Amino acid sequence: MAPRILLARHGQTAWSLSGKHTGRTDVPLLEEGRQGAKLLGERLHRQPYDGLPDVEVRTSPLSRARETCELAGFGDRAQHWDALLEWDYGAYEGMTPAEIQAVRPGWLIWRDGVPEGETLAEVTARADEVVAWARSADRDVLVFAHGHILRSIGARWLGLPLDFAARIRLNPTSLSVLGWAYGEAAVESWNDVGHLVP
Repeated sequence: MAPRILLARHGQTAWSLSGKHTGRTDVPLLEEGRQGAKLLGERLHRQPYDGLPDVEVRTSPLSRARETCELAGFGDRAQHWDALLEWDYGAYEGMTPAEIQAVRPGWLIWRDGVPEGETLAEVTARADEVVAWARSADRDVLVFAHGHILRSIGARWLGLPLDFAARIRLNPTSLSVLGWAYGEAAVESWNDVGHLVP
């Protein structure tokens, strides 16, 4: 069996709702985010996933990802992993894109990076570490993490440079599946939020 990686973005927080760059600040889930995490868990425990009995689970150590993992029903199987932390935004932590554009017109994180934070090369290396781990055995893996690091993992799974991640948005509490097609790394589904639709 060719291994797949299932990517679960954490639930909604006050900062994700307002568009603030939330790197290492430990912002809690909103009630909407907690409810979304439960709905994600219900989905992963129904067909075709059936609770993913053989999956290996890892989560970012930040509370918004850990709580999403726990509410989805995978907390007892999850290992915390620093490689899944969100991008360290440095001086841009807590700022919205509009606020950053006001001081740095034309800025794009995937091209320009951030001052006083992680470099593009460092984020790429962390994403590559996750991809290598996911491909290391004949089993699927499930990770609970954050928008920018999960988008980075998506780009690197496909063998593309980090800036491809600019083209693949992720909503809070979304589910994405990366797998294989004809022997090539492929996207099975991306940014699926069907479980959140009443």
